[in-house]
Formats: sequence, C-alpha cells, structure tokens
Amino acid sequence: MALDGLVIHSIVDELNSKLLGGKIDKVHQPENDEMVLHIRNNQENFKLILSASASNPRVYIANNSKKENPINAPMFCMLFRKHIQGGNIVGICQVDFERIIKISVESFDELKEKTTKDIIIEIMGRHSNIILTHTSDDKIIDSAKRIPPSISRVRQILPGMSYTLPPEQDKINPLENISINEFISTLNTFDGNISKAIYSKFLGISPIISKEICFRANVDEKSNIKDMSDDDFKCLYNAFSTLFDDIKSNNYSPSIVIDENIDKVVDFSCVNLSLFSGLSFINNDSMSKILEDYYKTKDIKDRIHQRSSDLRKSISIKLDRLYNKLKKQQEELAVSNSADKYKIKGELLTSYIYMVEKGMENIEVSNFYDPEYKNITIALNKNLTPSENAQKYFKRYSKMKTAKVELTHQIQISEEEIDYLENIILSIENCENLAELLDIREELGKFGYIKIKNKNKKEVKLAAKPSKLTTKPHEFISSDGFKILVGKNNKQNDFLTLKIAENNDIWMHTKNIPGSHVIIKCEGKEVPDQTIFEGGMLAAYFSKGKLSSKVPVDYTNKKNIKKPNGSKPGMVIYDTNSTVYVDPNEELVAKLKIKE
Repeated sequence: MALDGLVIHSIVDELNSKLLGGKIDKVHQPENDEMVLHIRNNQENFKLILSASASNPRVYIANNSKKENPINAPMFCMLFRKHIQGGNIVGICQVDFERIIKISVESFDELKEKTTKDIIIEIMGRHSNIILTHTSDDKIIDSAKRIPPSISRVRQILPGMSYTLPPEQDKINPLENISINEFISTLNTFDGNISKAIYSKFLGISPIISKEICFRANVDEKSNIKDMSDDDFKCLYNAFSTLFDDIKSNNYSPSIVIDENIDKVVDFSCVNLSLFSGLSFINNDSMSKILEDYYKTKDIKDRIHQRSSDLRKSISIKLDRLYNKLKKQQEELAVSNSADKYKIKGELLTSYIYMVEKGMENIEVSNFYDPEYKNITIALNKNLTPSENAQKYFKRYSKMKTAKVELTHQIQISEEEIDYLENIILSIENCENLAELLDIREELGKFGYIKIKNKNKKEVKLAAKPSKLTTKPHEFISSDGFKILVGKNNKQNDFLTLKIAENNDIWMHTKNIPGSHVIIKCEGKEVPDQTIFEGGMLAAYFSKGKLSSKVPVDYTNKKNIKKPNGSKPGMVIYDTNSTVYVDPNEELVAKLKIKE
C-alpha cells in the first residue's frame, strides 16, 4: 500500500482541476511534518494536506480533517505564511513520473514585487520532505526536515542551497512511448521473477501494480524472466500498454479494497485492482477521498504510537524492575518457608543444653521431632554460651516468620502493580485518538509514574472533568441484539463498570489476564448463551490473551463487583462468578462492531 507514481499522477490531475488558480487564504502546521493549506477557488473552499510523515507521507484534498493546531505556530509554518499566504497557485505538476509534486505559488514579496515560489513535496517513505524554494534559481528557503552533511553526503537540504532532485534510479518512464522490443529487452536485463522485474525497471510502479499487470496478462507473477515465452511477453506488454494508456488519458478508477470478513483495508489504487476481484471495493471519483478514508485511522494510530513511545518505554522499564523485584521476593519467601528448622534447632539446643559447652563449634544430638529419631548436627558459635546459641536460633526463626508475613504482603503489592502496568500497556495499544492517550498520561501522572509537564490550554480542556468520559468506549451489538460495551483504558473501565452498568447487567473480564472491562446491557432481559460467548470473546480479544486460545473469561452480574477504597483505576474485586473459555476471533469482532 503505497503512493506510487500512478496515484501521484491522479492526485496531480485532481489538484489541477480543483486548485489551479486558487488563492491560499490560511496556512497551518498541526504536526512537525505536516502542512495544511486553506485554498479558495471558484467560490469553493479546499483544505490541502501536505504530509512528509515517515510512515504515511501523502498529499490530498481533505473533507474532514479535524486536527488541533498548536497554540504557537512553528517557525516553518510562519515561513510559509510569509512567502505563500495570500498567493495564487499557478502550477501543479508531477516531476517526471516520480513521487514528487511541485506546486508553484505566485505572491508579492516585501518589496511588493511579484515572485514565484515552489512547494516541493517528496513522498519517499522516511526520506519524505516538504521543501520551499525560489522558482527563479531553485534556492531552498527552508524545509520541514533539514538534511545536513552529517545525515547525507549525497544530497543536502538546507536553506540557501540549490535544490536538486533525488538521485536518478536508472528506470524508464512508463508514460513514454515504449515499443514491445524495448519493453522485452529492458525486462531481460533483470535476473529474477517477472513481477519484481517490472517495478525494478520502470519508474513509479509499485509491487501491487506490477502484480496487477501480471494478473491482467494471465502470467504467473513468480515466473522467472528466463522461463518467459514470447507470448507471455506479448501479453504483458499489452496489459502494460493498456494500463498506462488509461493513465496518460487521465482515465482513473480510484478505489479501496476491503476484506469484509475482518473489516480490514487490503490496498488502494487509482486503477481497478482486478487481482482482488474476490474482495469488496469502495469506489470514488476522487483520489483524495480514497486517500483520506485510508489514512484517517492509520495516520492517527501511527501518530499515537510515536507520541506514546516515551510512555511505553518508561512503563516497560518499570515493569522489568518489578519483575526482578518480584523474583527476589519470591526467592526470599522460599527461604523464609524453612523458618521452622531454626525453631527446631533452638528447642533441641534448649533440651540438650546440659551437653553443650562454651567453645564447641557444633553438636550432634538426637532429633526427637523426626519420626525416625535421626541424629542432627547443629552449628554453634564458640564465642557464645549454650543459652545464647539457642536464643540465636529462636531469634532467626522469629525474624524469618515476620519476614514471611511481610514478604507475602509485598509480593501481593508487586503483583497488583505489575497487573496495573500491564493494563496500562494494553490501554496504550487500544488508544484511537489523542484524548485517550491524554487520559492515560493524566492517570499515570496522578499516581506518580510519570512527571506531568505544564499542560497547555487544549490539554487541560481534554483532561478536565475526570468524572465524565471525554472519549468513547468500543460499542458492539451481539447476534441476539444486546448492546456490548468494551473499555479502552482504566478510566473508561471504571466509568463503564461503576457508572454505566446497572446491577443486573453482565460484567466480564479475562481471568488473571490484563484486559478490558466488558459490559453486556441486559435491559431486563435474560441474556442468551450466544451473547455470553460473544461478550467473552470480546473480553479475550481486548486483552493480553488476544493471540491465545481457550482464554478463560469470568462473568457475573455487576452488583457483585466491588471497588476497594484507595485501589487504582480499573481495579475491582468479585467472588461470585462463572467462567467461559473462548478463542479470540478478529472476524467476529468486525462483524459485531457498530459501524460509525
């Protein structure tokens, strides 16, 4: 799934039809590597997204972008406002057939003279960038990501330097007129399978388009070049030519391919991907709409993953320390379990004290606590009196007995803290938006696991009113029509269990496994076994046991759930429950999910 040369070509065509001649009214920078241009053209308003994200670089016209902008505009944003805000878009093009888009903007400079600047968006994975240059001499004004010599000796991107295109890949532009002989001879220079040969030798073709060409030509994509017949090459050339004739004439079929069984996006493209004919397609005339639908959740998840990296690292370090601490506590407990032997030695010394003389290093006596009355050797401190040696053993017994009680308590505390932090890790994985991540940060800060920095106004607003939910839990409908709610984090878990659930609703949670609270809303009806099974499956799926089988899930009425005073968020106790064993099923989760 990539923005290849074909998708870029279709995006540029769409941008030309909608934005060419438009005026840039506003410029925002919601992320360090993302710009948003508000453009007015033909009495319509457009929002153009330019992203140089390492994982999701893209360019498209957005309809529903709701990202929050920082209170203070970054320097790169201010630079854009200075040079292009108020300007008119006079040109939009794709550079060769590369994944590079150039947008030319005409505006007035400080001397009120009309000048042209170029916004160059390079969509190249982790090397993606947004670069602002002077059109007249290609001098770089600045870029979203500066590339000094310490990062790349081949190509630097720094203010004042001349902009140069990325190094050529020695590939043929498929939009040029290519004869069948040239096509065959180009492929024959590659040693490997035919699919890889196509995207390795022709510009702007992604692996999925290469497979599509093979599929249309009825040629096995894994066939080796050396094993190809003349007819195979001829069929490939016809499929290749037909596909790129459509691209040249701007005849696109933007679509997303979806596997409905698991409600998962398989791929997207600006051409009809007939190799996925067995799956479902969402078609649209706008390539921008396709990209927006595809990236709206993927980008958010990736951004959350990036922003939560420090949290996950901090929690992982604390968990490692707790695992080591628990291991040592359990080892000490195992030692303290042998406390009785010191009591026995003390009592034996007391009984045989008449045999003990000061200066002895050990004594062998008959152990009348042993059913077989075997002899036992007792070590002595020669500097102590017989009575003091006996008292030494009694003191050691008393100390180990006290340690056993304390260690048992401390082990319980360690295990509870481990469960809590493992739940936090799971909650971070379940985050679907920034507000949910802020809930977790606020909770960890409250309990002293992380230091809370000074919050800006927007974060304060999101974190306000902890008694109310600022985010939504997962919602499902069972096959019997019962509503099932699943918490994404501890705050939601507590709210669902203590505020939303009624006494006769069914509460579910994986047995001794970190996971989400699940509530089945009964509404006075008897809950069928199938709904119990589906609720249990959801509890298993949204738990640490997601990849396991036969996961035990406890369930009981909400009235049996109690939250101890002073316990951490998400922690509850219960003693009356039943247990169901289930296998997490992603396909069933997708089927039960309420579509938004």
